[in-house]
Amino acid sequence: MSTTQPTKNTVKTVWHTFISSSAWRWFQKAIVLTIFSLVVNHLATHDSFPDSESYRFPIEGFLASITLCILIGIIADLNFKFYKKKHFSKKVEIVTITWFMASTLGYITIMYIPVNIILNIVAGGQTEFYYLLIGLLITLLLSFILVGLLYAQDIHNLYNLSIKDAEITIKSGAKMTKLTYENIACFYSENKIVYTVQNDGTTINTDFTLNELEEKINDQLFFRANRQIIIHKDAVDQIEKIENGKLQIRLKTSIENDAIAEINISRYKRKAFMDWFQ
Repeated sequence: MSTTQPTKNTVKTVWHTFISSSAWRWFQKAIVLTIFSLVVNHLATHDSFPDSESYRFPIEGFLASITLCILIGIIADLNFKFYKKKHFSKKVEIVTITWFMASTLGYITIMYIPVNIILNIVAGGQTEFYYLLIGLLITLLLSFILVGLLYAQDIHNLYNLSIKDAEITIKSGAKMTKLTYENIACFYSENKIVYTVQNDGTTINTDFTLNELEEKINDQLFFRANRQIIIHKDAVDQIEKIENGKLQIRLKTSIENDAIAEINISRYKRKAFMDWFQ
């Protein structure tokens, strides 16, 4: 009985922490949406300026903006979850973030055009292409700002996670070992077996191939030096130019193995390696 209660309390504490953090994130996003809608509507017309003599609260525009922001928020959230699972879980870089923003704006465009046409038909008006295009461009500009405000912190947290705190589960037969990226010096292959070398020199054999590992790990931190080895950026101790335009790499980790003792970068990979390392 005494061993069960702490376990239940621990589970309950973790669950409450998760719920509270999730609720807080959504509360922050709701605040951003509300403030964003208020600012946009108060800047839309002269009568909406607070210092105007004919000022009245733009309730219709505010409600319409909130509805549009909710739709944009749903689209952005679904797309962010997809990118988080498919791309951001491995690495976070400018190209991936750009594709996330571009695809989100693309989905908003697909949503905007039919919704705008339907609303105009319901209201009994006619949709002119010029005004539809202007409205779309303004919506995309505001959506870009809104999505940036909503997900900047989430993307920053994922970047920190992918660089510092990310883990990989090393499978070795029936045994599984979790290692953080910062504790791994390199992966190397010998006699068709791939080994993980930790910073303290400890070696663990794995069930992975180097090609499989290359697909899984963050290539901002790891580099495939040659067919035998993948190295961690922080594990590099010395870089030396050798014959035929090649580079020789020495790692900080000391281990008796020819594949690690002399890591050669071919002249064809030299530029890619230096761009990555720098």
